Amino acid sequence: MSNELLFEVGTEEIPAGFLSKAVVDMEDIMRKSLTEKMIPFEGIKCMATPRRLVLYIADVAQKQQDQTIEKIGPAKKSAFDESGNPTKAALGFAKGQGLEVSQLETIVTDKGEYLGARKTLAGQPTATLLPDILTSFLLAIPFRKSMRWANYDLKFARPIHWILALYCGNVVPLKIEDIVSGNTSRGHRFMSPDAFTVSGFDDYLNKSRQNYVITDQAERKKLILEEAQKAAAGVGGKLFYTEDLLDTISFIVEYPVIVRGGFDENYLQIPKEVLTTTMISHQKYFPVINDAGKLLPYFIAVSNTKARDLAVVARGNERVLRARLADASFFFEEDKKVPLETRVESLKKVVFHTLLGTSHQKVLRFRKLAVAIAQKVQPAVKKNVDRAALLAKADLESLMVGEFSELQGIMGREYALMAGESPAVAGAIYEHYLPIIAGGDLPQSHEGAIVSIADKIDTIVGFFGVGLPPTGTADPYALRRQSLGIINIILDKRYPLTLDFLITESVNLFKGTLKKPAEEIKKEILGFFQGRLQNQLIAQGLAYDTVDAILTEGISDVVSALEKIKALQAFRQNPEFEPISIAFKRVDNILKDFRDPQIDMSLLKEDAEIHLFSVFENIKTRVEKGIAENDFNFALTELAKLRPPVDAFFDGVMVMDKEEKIRHNRLSLLAEISALFHQIADFSKIVTAG
Repeated sequence: MSNELLFEVGTEEIPAGFLSKAVVDMEDIMRKSLTEKMIPFEGIKCMATPRRLVLYIADVAQKQQDQTIEKIGPAKKSAFDESGNPTKAALGFAKGQGLEVSQLETIVTDKGEYLGARKTLAGQPTATLLPDILTSFLLAIPFRKSMRWANYDLKFARPIHWILALYCGNVVPLKIEDIVSGNTSRGHRFMSPDAFTVSGFDDYLNKSRQNYVITDQAERKKLILEEAQKAAAGVGGKLFYTEDLLDTISFIVEYPVIVRGGFDENYLQIPKEVLTTTMISHQKYFPVINDAGKLLPYFIAVSNTKARDLAVVARGNERVLRARLADASFFFEEDKKVPLETRVESLKKVVFHTLLGTSHQKVLRFRKLAVAIAQKVQPAVKKNVDRAALLAKADLESLMVGEFSELQGIMGREYALMAGESPAVAGAIYEHYLPIIAGGDLPQSHEGAIVSIADKIDTIVGFFGVGLPPTGTADPYALRRQSLGIINIILDKRYPLTLDFLITESVNLFKGTLKKPAEEIKKEILGFFQGRLQNQLIAQGLAYDTVDAILTEGISDVVSALEKIKALQAFRQNPEFEPISIAFKRVDNILKDFRDPQIDMSLLKEDAEIHLFSVFENIKTRVEKGIAENDFNFALTELAKLRPPVDAFFDGVMVMDKEEKIRHNRLSLLAEISALFHQIADFSKIVTAG
């Protein structure tokens, strides 16, 4: 028997949406705990089914590592008197450590010699520590929602029924409320509900499977996919699935059983997205498609029970789906009777937010803004943008979206096409919701991109303007996602569009609704966008100080900001980068609180300052040309040429001359140089060795 640790918590059914995160959190928590306790271990494996959370570690050391603790006492020179006898400081320190003065050691530090004490703490047996470790581990697993039950104080995702805890084949004794750990687990709730004894991990897996529980979610997922694909192929089709759907289904069942069902072909006249949403989002079924991607009148369900007659199970699932599809068909037919444009007026009855008016008012605002954006970045699509913005939210009043909220935009596109709107307008109605998730698909058309930006900035300005920005723990209106959506759309399309313009135009359209001054709103939102872009770029691998140096100088033009960041990141490989960064910091440091620069050439007396001014004047024109053309690599290369004359200036000129005019003139020259650097980056943010 190896030093394996097996820990299982048996519960009532935990929602599938909790489990994928739980298995990740479980590993992180246990890894951190064992590391802090200095208990060596091999890799950790965490598993979950709806009724159990499982932790397995193949080899956990039987004992903590020994630990050496070093305590620093008084300085050696104050620890002994002139005769070499220990002072009160030495005696007191030794007593506090439980040692004689003779047992203290001399420890050399950067500040000199000190008396010190080193103690070796012997590691405790792992078996002694595990009860507390496992109890803390269990209570530390985070869930979106937890609950109490019976009269317990304990909170967990769902009520706990049993705890299996084995180390080296022996039960780890622990008690949570009145639940005592043991060496037994339980099988499938319906097919094998009795308890069974476990001796180790392999025994646990084998007996679980014998009792209709496949513990490893990866194994369940693989089995579901393979068997579902076979079932789809059995009717000449292919499985239509997403990883999210597959993950969800794998966490709904302990023992997956594949069931194929069908539905009336007449329902295929309903838009594909309606059918797939009904099957995937509401029923957790896999749709079946042909080689061309068109839906076939079949679905694959995954049951958690091995039935005597799968045909009966299939008919039950078909009955449930048929009712859902009948509702969808009714909604679709009813919605077709009302032109999409007619529904725009109905938005007057829909409250977007009590502080920001109705959805109709919102549409009117971002419609105007979308047209203004189109005029600036793509005038040719202005007419389509105007129409798409007007109709963008109309489907919110349809019966179909009222029942299936996931179809907003999708049904707007379908109903727009049925009403004779152009494909460009219809497509923009769908695309203006993109990206739906962080990192999701962006609008492909200019119409969709422009309406999307307008809608999102209207929402952001509105909520910031009435004092409802995101907090550290809550973002109920998804403003972070929407801000990143705007950033990524602008970057993707490379629109010459500044955040200053968007925010200012949007604020002006609210007409007295907002509760803060326009400049205050603008400052808050620009800071918000800066934080979002900064996090995204750092997550992509760009150096923190590079990103900070650029964004500190301005976030409004995100296309330009990103180009600067890329150029500065590349320039960091240049041997001149470190010296020029240090030189710039030197310039900035000496300019603190300096105001009103004004260079008088007649006051330039020293050769070094005359030369610096001459080089600066020549370089400035080229640098500003590079900046204007977004050629920041060229601009940085030119700036680097200032380093030698700047160094010579500091070496050969007394900047803080006693004569005020000379001093002001030299500071003015440095201020002009600093301002040129700041057009690209704040080099003081760059971490350098010097």
